[in-house]
Amino acid sequence: MAINPNTPGIHHIALRCTDMSINKNFYQNILGLPLAIDTEELIGFIVGSVFIVFKKASPPHPEDKVFTPFNIGLDHIAMACENEEELNRVAKGLTDAGVENTGVKLDETLQKLYVAFKDPDRIQLELYMI
Repeated sequence: MAINPNTPGIHHIALRCTDMSINKNFYQNILGLPLAIDTEELIGFIVGSVFIVFKKASPPHPEDKVFTPFNIGLDHIAMACENEEELNRVAKGLTDAGVENTGVKLDETLQKLYVAFKDPDRIQLELYMI
């Protein structure tokens, strides 16, 4: 029998990163997400009603310096977007900030628009139409 938890959605996503200060700068100053937690061991940002929280990877493993979605674990994080104008604005802002991105693309499977980009540890992020 299924448990079927009564939940309104995701509370937080916890990620490991190689450099806390680089990730803090990217999420706070480039993406402009509000900083919610800032300690020596943890930084967290508010994305709508969800927290994205980072801890330093420990111990670092040289062979795992860069994220790959092909390993077991996180593939990507998609943040919701309500209109195409916002997708275009974000894609341009990312390009202007020197952040590689896909531009606005169509997900052929779900027929939804999105823009994909990577954070400093190469974790893929998307802004995705709801």
